[in-house]
Amino acid sequence: MLKNINQTLKETLKPIIEGNISKQIVPGKDYISVTGKVIDQDDILAGVDATLDAWLTTGRYAKEFESSLAKYIGAKTSLLVNSGSSANLVAFYALTSPSLGSRAIKKGDEVITVAAGFPTTINPLIQFGCIPVFVDIDIPTYNIDVSKIEEAISPKTKAIMIAHALGNPFNLDVITAIAKKYNLWLIEDDCDSLGATYRDKKTGSFGDLATLSFYPAHHITMGEGGAVLVNNRRLQTAALSFRDWGRDCYCETGCDNTCNKRFEWKLGDLPQGYDHKYIYSHIGFNLKVTDTQAAIGLSQLSKADTFVAKRRENHKLLYNLFKPLEEYFILPEATENSNPSWFGFMLTIRDPKRINRNNLVEYLENNKIGTRLFFGGNMTKQPAYINIDKRIVGSIDNSEKVMNDSFWIGVWPGLNKNHLNYIVSQIEKFIRI
Repeated sequence: MLKNINQTLKETLKPIIEGNISKQIVPGKDYISVTGKVIDQDDILAGVDATLDAWLTTGRYAKEFESSLAKYIGAKTSLLVNSGSSANLVAFYALTSPSLGSRAIKKGDEVITVAAGFPTTINPLIQFGCIPVFVDIDIPTYNIDVSKIEEAISPKTKAIMIAHALGNPFNLDVITAIAKKYNLWLIEDDCDSLGATYRDKKTGSFGDLATLSFYPAHHITMGEGGAVLVNNRRLQTAALSFRDWGRDCYCETGCDNTCNKRFEWKLGDLPQGYDHKYIYSHIGFNLKVTDTQAAIGLSQLSKADTFVAKRRENHKLLYNLFKPLEEYFILPEATENSNPSWFGFMLTIRDPKRINRNNLVEYLENNKIGTRLFFGGNMTKQPAYINIDKRIVGSIDNSEKVMNDSFWIGVWPGLNKNHLNYIVSQIEKFIRI
């Protein structure tokens, strides 16, 4: 993989790299972050190697990463983009392509999603002019309540776009069956769940499209970055076009005339033979990555299974440590038939009269323990979404509960048993106060 890095350069860079990535977290002394990256010398050297090519934009590493990622997930293809949010943008907009005919999503169409989640799962559809249809979640899986999905479907419904909550797969048996029954597109937001499986098949390989994030908080990182996983080849060209300015040309970066008729096309109202590299079939974006990012991501991918195993181990340790505290907290449960790739350990306070969530998380933060809420909580209560066109299906009481009484703590691979014991001991101390 490395073609520019010789042994002398490796030895020169080694002490610099190790000095920047070798810091240990001491419980009680150092802040225990709720998320974090685990990088090593190989990752940094891969980035340096790509930079020494002086190509900088998408190149050989990106091509290899896209191929390796699709193989790892079990997707047909993948496209690298500059963030998980951009991945959601590209994935959704691919479904609006006129090339899809009557199945193309149009302004005013409805998309089913969850009331409790992260903004960029729903932002693309709102920005395009579609109507989000909010369905409540289940506790303790924190995924969509599948019993309410069919109630949410109307003649305007075109797609389902939801995330696997904190690395815990949603019920893919039910949701894929509903999508097939009603001829709906399915986008899996897999950003928090790289490596999770459902019936021994990786998430990200079930939907027509899926998305990943490689931000430092996620399972593997390339700094800023993400990917669109394509499982329906009908969508591949549209997704590529929206990522690359909206152009009709599908040549790889640095290549010309892949179609062998670059100056023979007649599209739109353009003159015959207009250069295909400058014909635009969609109103798109430029969301590509640098090859330096791709090189780091490719190196990280080789360690993904190790990272996932450590997350599962940490989650199990926390579950066992919190078991004696079940009178205070609802503990997270994996979806049936799944093996989650946990992003965090979710805790929901049973009785807010006994424990105030805000007081507890403030106490933990003051004792150098990182916490996070369940992203946007009930998204319909967020200031940006109060006045948008939307539908809410039935009660969303569980989303309300999570908004008020839930938080999560870290399980990322940089944490070990000492960190987890310290976290639980501080929560026990708070309860005794």
